[in-house]
Amino acid sequence: MVFSSTVFLFLFLPLTIVIYYNPIIKSRKFKNLFLLLASLLFYAYGEPVFVFLMIFSIIINYFLGLKISSTSNAKFYLIVGYIYNFFILFIFKYLTFFLNNLNLVFNKNINMNIVLPIGISFFTFQMLSYVIDVYRNPKIVQKNIFNVGLYVSLFPQLIAGPIVRYETIAKDINERKENIKDFSSGVYRFVFGLGKKVLIANYVGLIADNIFYNHSLGNISVLTAWIGAISYTFQIYFDFSGYSDMAIGLGRMFGFKFAENFNYPYISKSITEFWRRWHISLSTWFRDYIYIPLGGSKVSNKRHILNLFIVWLFTGLWHGANWTFIVWGLYYFVFILLEKKTNFVKKIGKLSYLYTLLIVIIAWVIFRADNLGIAFNYIGKMFFVNNNFFDNQSMEYIKACGFIIPIGIVLSTPIIKIIWQKININENAKALIKALAVFVIFIFSVLACINSSYNPFIYFNF
Repeated sequence: MVFSSTVFLFLFLPLTIVIYYNPIIKSRKFKNLFLLLASLLFYAYGEPVFVFLMIFSIIINYFLGLKISSTSNAKFYLIVGYIYNFFILFIFKYLTFFLNNLNLVFNKNINMNIVLPIGISFFTFQMLSYVIDVYRNPKIVQKNIFNVGLYVSLFPQLIAGPIVRYETIAKDINERKENIKDFSSGVYRFVFGLGKKVLIANYVGLIADNIFYNHSLGNISVLTAWIGAISYTFQIYFDFSGYSDMAIGLGRMFGFKFAENFNYPYISKSITEFWRRWHISLSTWFRDYIYIPLGGSKVSNKRHILNLFIVWLFTGLWHGANWTFIVWGLYYFVFILLEKKTNFVKKIGKLSYLYTLLIVIIAWVIFRADNLGIAFNYIGKMFFVNNNFFDNQSMEYIKACGFIIPIGIVLSTPIIKIIWQKININENAKALIKALAVFVIFIFSVLACINSSYNPFIYFNF
């Protein structure tokens, strides 16, 4: 089930809100148990089989947490937690990739068709967060298995994040306070996210898909290639940040406060800054659970380079079992290493914004391509390799995205937020304008959901 579907908007979410806020049963125990059941139903709607895998993993990690918090052999059970969770991730996400490469090397024909459970990387990392946090602070262990299940499966962030770390939400599970102010701000945040997803991401996504498909037929110009790359750059941002907005808004509607996952990444003046602003929950997860435990930067120069290499190799692999993702992760490793070991970003001044955006756009082409051959061929077309600058298709694509791309540029910066803060009108007028804007966005978003069959969520695949 996706947030931008009519089933979710007009059936699942209203029923969940009505039952959760019913005036008869108000106990926290009921609310938590109901949210757990609703979340399992939400996941089972799209994954009727793999919901049992998630439940089984919740049980395993729950008992590992108890063992870690109550025995002197806590490190052993922590290692078991690492092995179990990474084993599950390997089987469902990487085994087919591993076998395919094994077949190429040894000329074998071992085939396995393993279906990837939606959101497995997200909820696996949350389970790891739980056992690691309990190891670091045994006092926060959750002795109620249903509350562990709620933490892992909570539907707002279950299948595409943000990755919620247990230590940041442990208190909210039993002590959160729902109120009208948080609920209304959650509704606003959800609607803005919905608009980003269905009104912008879906539109530019169609353009990007069409151009990348035409590239596979070998007939796009330099300008068309750039339009496709820029369209995908906006698609993935508004798709994923829109989903994160919806997740944060939904969490707020039920009293949970999730951390921000995006902070205008396309205004960054370095790749290092970009990754402080993009998918913040994943970046901080790797920093706190892998990079710092490895020693971070407080080691020898060679070891520091190795630590960065490991983190970015894992970052690429986390996104998918394909050489494109591995190269994408290592591509960022190279530029982050250059930035950390040299001072060239400061030397180029304001050109650093252009440098960062160029590196990111090229990275998204690698990320988007089905294989490395396609990726490098597409990048070649962007830079005049055996290619014309302009063709008849270019003008059609310019007309198609001539309105939405400027909107995307504005909304991917804090310009509107800054202007809004500087508008000198009373708070009641501001509240009315905001409410009207939310209403209009919601109506157009619903119409888009009803009239369009194109509604992918890119990060569902991870």
